[in-house]
Amino acid sequence: MICAGVDAGSRAIKIVLIDADNKQVIANGVTDQGVEQNNLALQLFERLVKDNHIKKEDVHSIVATGYGRNIIEFANTTITEITCQAVGVRRLVSSAMTIIDIGGQDSKLVRLDKTGKVRDFVMNDRCAAGTGRFLEVVAERLQVSLEHLGEMVAKSTEPATISSMCVVFAETEIIGLLAGGKAKEDIVAGVQTAIATRVMAMAGRKIDLPIIFTGGVALVSGMKTALQATLKENVAISPNPQMTAALGAAIVASDQLKETSR
Repeated sequence: MICAGVDAGSRAIKIVLIDADNKQVIANGVTDQGVEQNNLALQLFERLVKDNHIKKEDVHSIVATGYGRNIIEFANTTITEITCQAVGVRRLVSSAMTIIDIGGQDSKLVRLDKTGKVRDFVMNDRCAAGTGRFLEVVAERLQVSLEHLGEMVAKSTEPATISSMCVVFAETEIIGLLAGGKAKEDIVAGVQTAIATRVMAMAGRKIDLPIIFTGGVALVSGMKTALQATLKENVAISPNPQMTAALGAAIVASDQLKETSR
C-alpha cells in the first residue's frame, strides 16, 4: 500500500509518496506555489504517480500539512506542520531534539522530547524579517540570484548590521547601506545574521542538541554557518530539508491507515 504527504507551503508545494509497510520513500516532488493551490498540488500528485507507474487508487491515504493544507481537496485529512516536521525529521535523524524550520513566510523552532514527540514550539509568522522572504527581498534588491548569496557571504569582510525588525524597514535600511558604499557581500552577510538572530530570540537561553535545520532556507548557502555562529552550537541540515514536513505527513498517513485497517 502507498500513502502520500502533501506540504502546501507558502512558497512551494511538496509531495512525498511512501510504502506504507516499510515507510520507504517511493517518490517526491516539488512545485512553486500559486493562486490555484489545490490544482497545482493535484497536478504534482498526478505527475508523481504517473512517472512512477502507480495507479491513483493505489494511494490509500493522503495527509495534507502546511500553510495551505485546508485547501488540498484530495487529501483525506490534515495535520499541522509542527507535528509533521517532528515526525519527518525524526525519521531522518533519530536523535534530533530541536528543529529549526525556516520557510518562505514563517520560521519555527520546535523542541522534541526523547520519544520524538513535540514538547513545545515557537513560531514567527508575523514578520518576514526572519524568513526566506527576507532573503528574496535582498536578492531582488541586489539583483542577484538566491543561489549566489552563499558565494557573496563567503567574500564578506565586515558584515553589515541590520537593525530593523521589519522586512519593509530593513529594505529601506539596505538601500541606505548601498548608498553609503557598503559592499553587497557585507549586506548579504548581515541579513543572514539578522535572520539567525531572530531564531536565537525564539530559542531563548537553552537549546537542546542535536539541532536540525529544515525548510527551503536550509538550501541557501551560508545560512547554516550564520545559525551556528549566532547560536554558538553545531547545526546539521536535514537530508532533503525542503521535504521533511511532506515526509512526516506521509508517515502519519501510513500510521492512520494501519490503525483503521486493524
